This record gives sequence, structure tokens and C-alpha cells, in this order.
Amino acid sequence: MNYEKLNFLVVDDVPAMCQITANQLRALGALDVHTAGNGADALRLLQSRPIDLVLSDWNMPLMDGLALLRHIRADARLAHIPMVMVTADADRERIAQAIGSGVSDLLVKPYTRQRLEDKIAGALSRRVRAPGTAPPEAARQAAGTAAAAPQPTLLVVDDTPENLRLIADLFEGQYRVRVAHNGPKALAMCTSDNPPDLVLLDVMMPGMDGFEVAQRLREHPASAHIPIIFVTALTDEAARRRGLTLGAVDFVSKPVDPDILQLRVHNFMRYIAVHLQRQAEYDALLETARLREDVERMLRHDIKGPLAGVLGMAQQLAQQLDGAPASASASAASPAHQAQLIAATAQQALDTVRLSADLFMIETGTFQLVAEPVDLSALLHKVAHATGAACAGSGVSIAVDAPASAGHAHADGTLCQAIFHNLVKNACEAAAAAPDGQVRITLHDAMPLTVTVENSGAVPPAIRERFFERYASYGKTGGSGIGTYSARLLAKAQGGSIAMATDDAHNRTTLTVALPRAAIPL
Repeated sequence: MNYEKLNFLVVDDVPAMCQITANQLRALGALDVHTAGNGADALRLLQSRPIDLVLSDWNMPLMDGLALLRHIRADARLAHIPMVMVTADADRERIAQAIGSGVSDLLVKPYTRQRLEDKIAGALSRRVRAPGTAPPEAARQAAGTAAAAPQPTLLVVDDTPENLRLIADLFEGQYRVRVAHNGPKALAMCTSDNPPDLVLLDVMMPGMDGFEVAQRLREHPASAHIPIIFVTALTDEAARRRGLTLGAVDFVSKPVDPDILQLRVHNFMRYIAVHLQRQAEYDALLETARLREDVERMLRHDIKGPLAGVLGMAQQLAQQLDGAPASASASAASPAHQAQLIAATAQQALDTVRLSADLFMIETGTFQLVAEPVDLSALLHKVAHATGAACAGSGVSIAVDAPASAGHAHADGTLCQAIFHNLVKNACEAAAAAPDGQVRITLHDAMPLTVTVENSGAVPPAIRERFFERYASYGKTGGSGIGTYSARLLAKAQGGSIAMATDDAHNRTTLTVALPRAAIPL
């Protein structure tokens, strides 16, 4: 990511922390970093200059980070700006408030430069979240299913090989143990993109002693937060005071008592493990909120077509029953037949509503497929009929080649209905912009069962690589870019697949859906 062209705003009431964060951003390549001491000052700055991302502390005077977030999301001129909240708060209710207020991401103190970079990159690449309600049941579910935090890393620094082996062996299997035999190597490891969580640091080393290593660590933004336990033969008060001044959290005397060393490291690692788990839980809370929003967006996308079809056919039927002049398309079918179409389309809308729960479970990995034989031939004719009625007047012709003898899919009928409704509707929209305006649906008697949806019009090159990605859309007013994404999601959930091929020479696009075939009854 090119940070040079981005404008950042860091908000923190502690000047030293504000400067450290600004330095971390500059180390990533940022050139334009602004700072503010509280939310009120930050809001005034946001209203006076362009900002691409806000990185804000939570607890501040005058206006805290949550109030700043709510002001940003409520202002139409600022609502598009992603905001990452930095916090050490352990109150999940407050975290739920931030999620409900539209926070882009949460970063738990203290954090590494790599974690900061990951959060910024994610916030800049995702759609800005609109304020909404963070359901408490979703928060409880996410907290209970959060991914396990990574195993903490311990760095042992000593110039004596025997001491390195002794201490490393004490903690092997309990933590990820790394070793360094001198100060420069320890500095390089601590300022890398994968720094340790705790350093056991010898004091008496040639060239660069432990005190100098600690001083250099505190001066570097990537390692300033790393806790240090000094392991030393020095017992005088002046040495202890100097170590504490450099940020040491403990001292262990040489010769090392293995039991005492293990107890002290374990006690501090408990704190580190809680911190890492808290970040994992907050990530899970936020991801659950994002998934719920995506499912609701998919639902709104998928339900508009069926309901529009209900409305259009109901209006035509009302005209006929009232004796009003009917259009050619309306007179082509009897009122009774149109009433049947209304019922079928309304059923499709209800099935789409039921899909919301299934989509959420698929995204969160909790979906359990209940598969049964699905008559794809009948389903495809039904989808073509309903889509053709909804697209009447567009000039698009839909042809279906789906012999009943082709066999049944081993799948979920509602999920299959949603897949082909999305694909055929998208195909009709694309074909409407092409000169010949044709859509052809073919059911192939194969293993697995295969359905191709072919339409006039080639997918634009700019979107081909991202065709099945979430929010991928191109040149379509109001397009959400989730129709093909949800179709692939539903196909995979049933053990199937979906692929797209484009023929520029003939200006055509073909989508191929493969689904498991149901066993033939004996």
C-alpha cells in the first residue's frame, strides 16, 4: 500500500503516544500525518482539510474517541473516512457501542507496527461501516467463538551459549522461544515485523550491553512497547534503578534459579496472553458485525427483484380485472395464470428472507447442509419464467434447454433457487445492453450436474479478475456487487462450484455451475 499519498490523523491526549504513533506511520512511508489532542480538536481539523484515515485513542478529555466516531459518521462530508479505534478497554459493552457506531477496526494497546499496518490496510480496503445496532447475541457468539490467540514469543538474549541453551530449554514447548547471542541481533529481531512479546535480557555483554540494548529498544517506535526482564549478576541498587528507568518490568539474578525464572516469566506471560486474546475477541466481534451487515445487504439485494415482479404483475392483474386497457404482455396470460405467477414470485421473496439466516451461518462456518434431490429442470424453467416476467419490456429473450431426464442435484432447493435467480437476473441485465439480447440456460446431463447460463455481452476486463469477489461491480447504477459473490458462496456450501468464461470475439459470457448429482434410486 502506498502511504505517501495518504493523509492521516492521529488523535491522542498523551503527546508522547501521539508522537510514537505518528512516527510509526512515517516508518510505514506516510508523509502527511496530522495530530490532535482530543476529539474536539480532531473534528475541527477534519472539517478544514482532507483526511484519508483517523487513528484515535478512546479515553480523552473534551470529546473521547467514541464521541468523535459518532460525529464523523453523522456528518455526510466525513462519513466516508475510515476510523481505527485504539484502546486498552476490556469492557465488551463499550466495544459493542463502538462497533454499533461504525468503527472500521479496533487496535488493542500495546501493539506492534505490523499489527498497526494490518489494521490500517484493512480499514482502507474495506467499505466504511455505517452506524447500526450491535446485537448483544452476536457479541456473545463472537466472544465465545473467537479464534485462539497466537502463542506468545519469548526472546532470550545472552552472550554465553550455555545460558542460552539453559533458558531456552526451560520454556521450550510453552512459548515460541527465539535466541540472540548479542545486542545488535536482539535489536534487529525486536524491530522486525515479527517482534517478541517479552525479552529476557542479559546485562553484561561485550560490545553492546543490556542497558544500551534496552535504551535503543525504547527509542525505536516498533519496539518501544516490548517488556524486558533483565537477567544479571549485578545486584547493586544503582544498576537496578537504571534498569527500571529503561522500562524493565523485573530483574532475575544470576546464577539463575530455574523455578524462580519460570514463575516470573509465567506471571508476566499471563498478562500478555490476556492482551492477545482480547485483540482476537475484538476482531471476532467486529468480523461478526461485518458479516451480519453483508448478509443484510445481500438480502436487500436479492429481495428487490422478486418484490418488483410481484408489484408489476399485481398492477397488470388489477388493470385486467377492472376492465382497464391491458398491454400486449398482460393480455398474453389469463388473470388466473398471472395470479399463479404472483404467488410463485411471493414465495420466492419469502425464500429469500429465509436465506438470510443460512448466509450468515455459511459466512461464519456454522452452516449444516440438509441435502435432498432437487429437480433442476423444473427449477430452471421456474426461474426463467419468473425472471422473464420481471424483465418484460427489456427486449431480452430467455431460452431454456433443461430436459427432465438429466437427473436431480443432491442439494438444497432454496439455495439453488437463489443461485440461479441471481445468475439469470444478472445475465438478463447484461444482455439488455447487448445488440442481440439473448440468455440461454442449459442443463447438462453430466457428473456432476452442470448448468450453464450464457448471455450476450462480455464481462468488462476491469472486473473479470474480481467477478466473484464481494462488492465487485462495474458500470451498473446502484449495483452492489454481491449477486455473483453470494451465488458462489451458496454453490460452495452445497459442495459445488461456479466459474465464469468470457468470449470477446463473440461478445458472450458463460457462467458454469456444477452441483453434486443425487444418487439414482435402485
